[in-house]
Amino acid sequence: MAAATSAVEERSPEWWSRRAWSLLSAVRARAPLVQCIINLVSMDIAANALLAAGASPAMVHSIREIPDFTPRCDSVYVNVGTLAEDWLPSMRAAASAGRPWVLDPVAAAASGFRMEACLSLLELRPAVVRGNGSEILALADSSAAASSKFKVLRHYCIFLAVQSLGADSSHDSADALEAAKALALTTGAIVAVSGAVDFITDGKQVVGASNGVPMMQKITATGCAVTALIAAFVAVEPSDALVAAACALAIFGLAGEIGMESAKGPASLRMHLIDALYGLDEQTVTSRVNISMRP
Repeated sequence: MAAATSAVEERSPEWWSRRAWSLLSAVRARAPLVQCIINLVSMDIAANALLAAGASPAMVHSIREIPDFTPRCDSVYVNVGTLAEDWLPSMRAAASAGRPWVLDPVAAAASGFRMEACLSLLELRPAVVRGNGSEILALADSSAAASSKFKVLRHYCIFLAVQSLGADSSHDSADALEAAKALALTTGAIVAVSGAVDFITDGKQVVGASNGVPMMQKITATGCAVTALIAAFVAVEPSDALVAAACALAIFGLAGEIGMESAKGPASLRMHLIDALYGLDEQTVTSRVNISMRP
């Protein structure tokens, strides 16, 4: 572990930009099969983002298909946005199938049922957990003290005061950085907090990815879509989920920046973002990806 930590500390912004291009190229070359058990709102944009990046999405939810299908996938993406009781067994089974998997704890504190589901999924050791500041704060708090219902309710009140079902966050990513570190250490997962700067941590090292534009927050399920891209990057780099997550976040943010150059609003940005993700080239990625180590 000490050797790996030292290697991360020595990585320059130029190293990160080259690595981002390498991983995007690997996704395009290998077309990893990503099983997505995700919310009904995000299926379309997540599938299109995966296709534009070169991956192969599979929206397979039935628990009867998990034993045959999931072991053949390269990674699994679980998203609890439109959580239903009958989907939980499929989520747990897919997460237990031995493939690297990624969790998006959408609106984790919106109900006791939702929080319990997220905590039970965390026990199955995701490679990456990606959420906004409010989601990571609530999840870290409840993971550290799962028996305290008052803590869940406190975050629930903050959470619902300014947002609806997890599309936005009442906390900036920096507000949740310490919670992200604690959650990473508790679960063994890489934790990514989305915001103006995306922070990615293993509990000790922190990486910042600074690509993106504010209007991406006005498009439904862009967070869900970038988590799908993280799953694709983890599929081609399962041994270093921190690098995979940071590069995926930066690549998706860069596509948003390029898309914004032609967009007139959220609807056209959605279209241009997907086009930009499809058309990214080496020169653009290596010159514009903005990833760096943080203290």
